[in-house]
Amino acid sequence: MVNRFLTYSRILDPDSKLGSFEKLGKFYEEPDFGYQHILRTMDLLYDNFDEYISHLFRESGKIHKRNTTVCYYDCTNYYCEAETQDLEYVDEVTGEVMKGLRQFGFAKDHKPNPLVEMGLFMDTDGIPVSMCLAPGNTNEQTTAIPLEKELIKMFNGKNKKFIYCADAGLGSYHIRNFNSMGGRAFVVTQSVKKLSDTLKQAVFNDYGYRRLSDDKPLTISAMKRFDKKDANNISLYNDKIYKVIEASTLLDVGLYEEKILQNGKIKKIKSKACLKQHVIITFSRKSMEYQRFIRNRQIERAKSILDKMDPDEYKKGPNDVMRFIKKVGKDKITYEIDNDRIREEEKYDGFYAIATNLDDDVKDIIAINEQRYQIEDCFRILKTDFSSRPYFHRNRGRIIAHFMICYTALLIYRLLEVKLNSFSKEIHLTTRNIVETMQNMQIANISDMAYVSQYTGSKALTALEGVFALGLDRKNFLPKDLNKKCRKKF
Repeated sequence: MVNRFLTYSRILDPDSKLGSFEKLGKFYEEPDFGYQHILRTMDLLYDNFDEYISHLFRESGKIHKRNTTVCYYDCTNYYCEAETQDLEYVDEVTGEVMKGLRQFGFAKDHKPNPLVEMGLFMDTDGIPVSMCLAPGNTNEQTTAIPLEKELIKMFNGKNKKFIYCADAGLGSYHIRNFNSMGGRAFVVTQSVKKLSDTLKQAVFNDYGYRRLSDDKPLTISAMKRFDKKDANNISLYNDKIYKVIEASTLLDVGLYEEKILQNGKIKKIKSKACLKQHVIITFSRKSMEYQRFIRNRQIERAKSILDKMDPDEYKKGPNDVMRFIKKVGKDKITYEIDNDRIREEEKYDGFYAIATNLDDDVKDIIAINEQRYQIEDCFRILKTDFSSRPYFHRNRGRIIAHFMICYTALLIYRLLEVKLNSFSKEIHLTTRNIVETMQNMQIANISDMAYVSQYTGSKALTALEGVFALGLDRKNFLPKDLNKKCRKKF
């Protein structure tokens, strides 16, 4: 019961554990447990992490059939309200190093606080499948394969063959190689700039490109030249062209083999395995125009810095406007716009690459990759709507339990969202629509004889009633009716 109300609170009114405890009286059921029971429940969650995550996956499948044909993976960081990181512990006997969970690392929002890293797997419907937590300074690529192995165990042989989909930061060759075995496959984004020179030549060569919509031959130059303002070209402006390039590569598998040299000596050499893959290159005029618009604004800002400020006062970053400013001169240092850098970046405008070992239709592979936005949306919900950060726990087990509760809330919410959006294809409900509707479902007690609803109708309420048939769209309720609704199972 404690975990149930902690999950409800995380969705409806996220707060600290003490704050959630103090607001329990807002629930109709008025749960009766103490703050110490919350802490004990968190300890139980931590002690049974793997079993709990597996239990959630099994039980959620009874509510909505899980589609794990494609499993999406991504990582994010959460900051805490602390000024120092956790200390490392070194075992005196074994020499084993145990890292503290809260560690300083790279944060996208540049907060100078210790971080905890979360890895999250999501299924084809955008519903969480599993999660892991690691110190904030952990290389995120090292978290993928261990969690994926746990995923395979959790599937219990029912669906060991799935497609791993992630962005370029979680698509190293070792991850790709792991997902080339056991009937699995991978679809990961690939940086065009980091391709080999040979593959880059194939990318910029006009030969072999086809229009995605009808598979007819079309060149890059034709895509760049057509009049985008002509109404007859709107479909072409929204379309893409693509090319498939073979990109199999040799991979160090960490093994050695013996080779007999001409002089009769035996030498150990590293064994190499062939990672079979191909790269799908797409070019979009629409993306090219957008990227050039953003760059032109950055160039204007760079020119403004040259005119009004000292460039030495600004730190140059890989995506900062300062990258377009270069030093010139030997005796007297001056600055100017780096036109060579601008021309080099413009070469890649509109291009996008996906690496995969699937032989499926290109449209299907691109469609798989386009659904990655849902896992970013999961992190947005956790951080913004469920206030999973900052967290105020110091104990390692309590920190992990906090994120287990947040994960449970995300799972419950996503299951609810899928059911509500499947109720009617014409109604699309946002996270804010659904959460605000549930937050507003207040009832007034009339002398313990009846309850009167304090909320009004909405699209989300109509969908809730259509899916669960709880009779929530009424004005008046008897206590016995509400008690039945609370006991109803789905």
